[in-house]
Amino acid sequence: MKYGYFDDENREYVITNPKTPYPWINYLGNEDFFSLTSNTGGGYTFYKDGKIAFSSGFYNKAEFLAEPAIFNYVDVHFSHQKIALEKDSICFTYCQVSVIYKMAANNGVEVLFNNKSSKSFKTLELDRETSNQVFERSEEVVQIIDSLRK
Repeated sequence: MKYGYFDDENREYVITNPKTPYPWINYLGNEDFFSLTSNTGGGYTFYKDGKIAFSSGFYNKAEFLAEPAIFNYVDVHFSHQKIALEKDSICFTYCQVSVIYKMAANNGVEVLFNNKSSKSFKTLELDRETSNQVFERSEEVVQIIDSLRK
């Protein structure tokens, strides 16, 4: 099945059918700029903010897993990792850190660190220090869990 094509003249990929077999997310970013776009065209962009923020309205509930699944990714050590995902969750990587979105009673973020400690935020925004640890791939942040209000 064809979902789009590369337009060489305009140097872009044109999506003609967003109903891919699995949801996907593309991101571009460095220390100053970040942009995230999904197969449905949703997304957000920020420039020189310095803090990672997540959007509760970004995902369509239909994109969340209907049943448990395994997410495979490559971490900051270039090691292959697997995460068991629960029903009603979705996962992607950001600067090679796994980010899990899951449905919950309230919005919030929990950051898991390499030293087995964690930090919780009552909003969907990380502080500047934690954001910089992710941006710099410092190997300190292992996973980010975003809880989104149902």
